[in-house]
Amino acid sequence: MVKAVVGANWGDEGKGKITDMLAKEADIIVRFQGGANAGHTIVNDYGKFALHSLPSGVFYNHTTSIIGNGVALNIPVLFKEIQSIVDRNVPMPKILVSDRAQMVMSYHILFDQCEEERLGKNSFGSTKSGIAPFYSDKYAKIGFQVSELFDEELLKEKVERVCETKNVILEHLYHKPALKPEDLLEELHSYRDMVAPYVCDTSAYLYEAIKAGKNILLEGQLGSLKDPDHGIYPMVTSSSTLAAYGAIGAGIPPYEIKKIITVCKAYSSAVGAGAFVSEIFGDEADELRRRGGDGGEFGATTGRPRRMGWFDIVASKYGCRIQGTTDVAFTVLDVLGYLDEIPVCVAYDIDGEITTDFPTTAKLEKAKPVIEKLPGWKCDIRGIKKYEDLPENCRKYIEFVEKKIGFPITMVSNGPGRDDIIYR
Repeated sequence: MVKAVVGANWGDEGKGKITDMLAKEADIIVRFQGGANAGHTIVNDYGKFALHSLPSGVFYNHTTSIIGNGVALNIPVLFKEIQSIVDRNVPMPKILVSDRAQMVMSYHILFDQCEEERLGKNSFGSTKSGIAPFYSDKYAKIGFQVSELFDEELLKEKVERVCETKNVILEHLYHKPALKPEDLLEELHSYRDMVAPYVCDTSAYLYEAIKAGKNILLEGQLGSLKDPDHGIYPMVTSSSTLAAYGAIGAGIPPYEIKKIITVCKAYSSAVGAGAFVSEIFGDEADELRRRGGDGGEFGATTGRPRRMGWFDIVASKYGCRIQGTTDVAFTVLDVLGYLDEIPVCVAYDIDGEITTDFPTTAKLEKAKPVIEKLPGWKCDIRGIKKYEDLPENCRKYIEFVEKKIGFPITMVSNGPGRDDIIYR
């Protein structure tokens, strides 16, 4: 059976923990899009980890981790990450890399940095990991596919071609030194040497695994509102964050995805720029940020303080719908235990019109939150294993959210650890 674990909002919903938890029952975990620009924070028996490239199931020795064809593969980052977990006594994970995945090159990172610098205050809040330039090249058909590493003639000819186009921009737009074909060739050779043992036709591997009845998890990065088609364009990521793309990014038939577990936070947070209607500021935001997540709400990749807000019904209902949600995993509920009352954004006021439909970006920029307050439960809920043992106001909060978003909340996460979970 194939299940997808994806985000309902702006990313940072706690997908890493949910994937790590579900990986216990899985045989194969597949990263199907995105690159090392976002991190998944995981707390387990080995310690606390921030993963950027590796699928969140690498901590079990019965699993195979696959880097799918849809991923922006940064080979040095991937191998540094494997080393960093092995150095902390995690058994060497079984890893397969799609021969159709494309590679993030050093110049993608350079271009990302140069462009954000050039844009100044109009920048996209990129993590400068080379993701947008990488996907631009992929769709402009000048990217390097892993399979091409093993064809020397092709590489030689291609690095010449790439340097011609890139150097015009580097010299005339960014005023930076030109790229040299021989340097790029050397970079590609080093990538080839690192990745060679892991490369295979992962789509064929997954086809056989599905036929054999294996349990497969698709792990998405970021969330619905960062999708280039359905998100808060242009403040989005550069690859589709939706479960539907899991079929493409992993190379499996769409009808094989039977469960779509959409991870949704009990409050809101976002990294990077873009419209964020339920956002809060000042002391109120500082307190939520400090108490939030495990060790506070700071980006797993950048360490940037995340922007904070109350739960957004409008954005979450839309985020779940666009994912095709079958199950909602509701996370970091334990964080809200300090509040006397809990504000929830139940609708948007756009130029005096009240709506619960998530609008396009220009309208979103004008939206003001319509807030409803629910009574808090004023206690620590960590350690509770049964839904009926939760305080009444806590259950009421969950049921209020569930009714408003219209999708079943089947898992409630009440702490950062692997076992801090309540099944409903």
